[in-house]
Amino acid sequence: MSILNSSEIEISIFYLVGIPGMETTHIWLSIPICFMYMAAILGNCTILFFVKTEPSLHEPMYYFLSMLALSDLGLSFSSLPTMLRVFLFNIPGISPDACIAQEFFIHEFSAMESSILLIMSFDRFIAICNPLRYTSILTSARVLQIGIVFGLKNVVLILPFPFTLKHLRYCEKNLLSHSYCLHQDVMKLACSDNKVNVIYGLFVALTGILDLTFIFVSYVLILKAVLSIASQKERLKVLNTCVSHICAVLIFYVPIISLAIIYRFAKHSSPLIRILMADVFLLVPPLMNPIVYCVKSQPIRNLVLGKLCSKQS
Repeated sequence: MSILNSSEIEISIFYLVGIPGMETTHIWLSIPICFMYMAAILGNCTILFFVKTEPSLHEPMYYFLSMLALSDLGLSFSSLPTMLRVFLFNIPGISPDACIAQEFFIHEFSAMESSILLIMSFDRFIAICNPLRYTSILTSARVLQIGIVFGLKNVVLILPFPFTLKHLRYCEKNLLSHSYCLHQDVMKLACSDNKVNVIYGLFVALTGILDLTFIFVSYVLILKAVLSIASQKERLKVLNTCVSHICAVLIFYVPIISLAIIYRFAKHSSPLIRILMADVFLLVPPLMNPIVYCVKSQPIRNLVLGKLCSKQS
């Protein structure tokens, strides 16, 4: 610790927390946590492998799915080191610089996932509302351009986070609320004015709300187009192509919205609920997205089953 003045001492280490009151069981909790990480990494790598190697999956929808898998992998690898440190090795300490770096990557890949879900809703909108021009609108080159533009947009959006946190002074408080670092959690430890962080953090949150709003508008237009189809069988067939994406949207946004509601309207609720909801946000989407798409996407399901059957024979 370095001395700032006679009454303030600068913090040189932050402390992460697992689940309060269950410290003695952390080693056992590390088993399902490690299993979830391994399953998430394996599932998303499987999707990337099939999209890359199977010509039948060289379509815009599956290119966007591979982007979603990449963001899920990034989210998993961003939180994995500190989750293992806390639950498996019982090493809660982390340097401010490492903590700030981690929060950048967690927020970056979270923002990227939100953007990809928005892009995928546009993909479904074009495929359903303008099917004849689908392949001419979403060419491979245009899909790549869209991915690069949104990727750069999110880097520019999240990049100020580590710089604004770095300029804050940290003294007295050094205990974080989770087993990983988040922007809103780190800035609360500052003993200097963090008004800029609060305002910019709110701006970033509003961009996420904007993504969700555009996704909702896309599905309103999709539903309007579906209802104009005369055959009920055709309506269900068209809607079935959106089920996987709707599930992915719910898996990603429900924990975020629930956490926001808890912080806003249930400030005196148990910290355990907040911690569990935040853990669900980081652990569940990377785990469930590959499962949802493998179950609901027939081409991917057939490829997975084909590989499994060939190995057994």
